[in-house]
Amino acid sequence: MPIYDREAECMEREELAQLQLERLQATLHRVYKNVKFYKKRFDALGFLPEDCQSLEDLARLPFTTRHDLAASYPYEMFAVPLREVVRIHSSTGSPGNPIVMGYTCRDLRTWAKLAARVLTAAGVDRDDVVQVTLAYGLMTSAFGLHYGVELLGASVIPTGPGGTARQVQIMRDYRTSVLISTPGYALVIADALEALGVDPKTLHLKVGLMAGEPWTEAQRAEIEARLLLTAYDNYALSEAMGPGMAGECEHRQGMHLNEDHFYPEVVDPATGAPLPPGELGELVLTTLSREATPLIRFRTGDLTRLDFRPCPCGRTLARLGRIAGRADQVVVVKGINIFPERVGQILAQMVGEDPVYQLVIGREGALDYLEVRLEVREGVFFDKMTAQREFLQKLTTKLAQGIGVTPRVKLVEPHSIDRRRETSPLVIDLRP
Repeated sequence: MPIYDREAECMEREELAQLQLERLQATLHRVYKNVKFYKKRFDALGFLPEDCQSLEDLARLPFTTRHDLAASYPYEMFAVPLREVVRIHSSTGSPGNPIVMGYTCRDLRTWAKLAARVLTAAGVDRDDVVQVTLAYGLMTSAFGLHYGVELLGASVIPTGPGGTARQVQIMRDYRTSVLISTPGYALVIADALEALGVDPKTLHLKVGLMAGEPWTEAQRAEIEARLLLTAYDNYALSEAMGPGMAGECEHRQGMHLNEDHFYPEVVDPATGAPLPPGELGELVLTTLSREATPLIRFRTGDLTRLDFRPCPCGRTLARLGRIAGRADQVVVVKGINIFPERVGQILAQMVGEDPVYQLVIGREGALDYLEVRLEVREGVFFDKMTAQREFLQKLTTKLAQGIGVTPRVKLVEPHSIDRRRETSPLVIDLRP
């Protein structure tokens, strides 16, 4: 298959390391000068940007976490004046305030180019019609890949999620050749094809880019068999950029990470110690070209492996293994990261005390659901069903606004939830 940016994607490893170091040094100078959070961190260590003389020196710096980003709400992590920020996105995947990400004009151009790399690696070209069923909004979900499609000169259909029967009609009538969706929603579309009596052989699908939620090789095989396409994995992290950071090539032996823009480390989740290539650990990323909101040693929470061996496709970029899970308490539902403690904060605001609650995550058909069980304290009863319904509706709306997913809220009797975490976990995940 073609390679979008052969000079960058096939660069010799020694040359790539030199480029990474130069960009890292520039990034360290930028954050030290413009971001109080990082200046304070560096000063506490007695570290100056010019002290970074090799890529190994980066390990001397502390990690950045989602707690740090949430505490810097909204603009304290910005490294440029707000007048230079032309796009603002935010993520609900934090333990407190939303995480706010800014983009300069150059950031957006870089985002489009990197997304074009991922799309080209999956076999997308200017003759394709690409249907994007990810969400358009404050989160970065559909953006990036959308830009990459346009940069390639292909046609993009920004349908967004939902309205599955209409999605199928568009897919058939507009001759969609590339589907961008979550793995779960791809299977929902497959179910809809069967229900509507549409033979996938009559469609023009050839490629599927799956993103937003963990999936398995068994799910990949099912998607390919039912939609008659080739499904590719790709990696996105809203805090670092969004969709377009890494993706599989035709050999599908890991996702090529755009290392000239993101420096990766894999560390032991418990100790933070670096792990050798091939070992499973937590992915840590440092942005190398981000202008508006650079990140230094950001703990993604994603468990993966790094593979630096040459790929048959000719790309020299390291490959990320399939995301194997989380190193923290974050759970992923419908492609959205959720902190269980954030749910507790919202419940506390509504009920006026420390709530006793539990999250239950399951799957109906191909789609995930989130159930929030809230223990009603003794002495509190709803004398009218209308009052209870109104309370549940308010609670559901507040939670949906705070975590990005509309949950099912279930009130349970006092003392029905075991408060001992060793016997009654905060999160019960029933998904296979």
